[in-house]
Amino acid sequence: MTALSRNPSLILTTLEGVPGTKIIEHYGLVQGSTIRAKHVGRDIMAGLKNIVGGELKGYTELLQEARKESTERMVKQAKQLGANAVVNVRFATSSVAPGAAELFAYGTAVKVSPLDS
Repeated sequence: MTALSRNPSLILTTLEGVPGTKIIEHYGLVQGSTIRAKHVGRDIMAGLKNIVGGELKGYTELLQEARKESTERMVKQAKQLGANAVVNVRFATSSVAPGAAELFAYGTAVKVSPLDS
């Protein structure tokens, strides 16, 4: 399946459209972001992992939380516009201060309907 998420209220996809549907309304860019700071405990564990190798699970969890939060904010904005889908979903990150980074989710809010309607 090409959709990132498919539920009764909103479809998220990285594609330019939703297969089997046509775009009937275009609402424009929607976005959500969160800024997260590093955690001292995670930094200590990350330092140890750098010595012995392995996944930095604390940072993996931090990134998953940030991705979820920014996506939820983007979805909320799309729903407020009346969209039932967000197409061309993308994620970006940027450093905003020493030890803090932004995770940004964005896409195009649209309304889709099945091709046969």
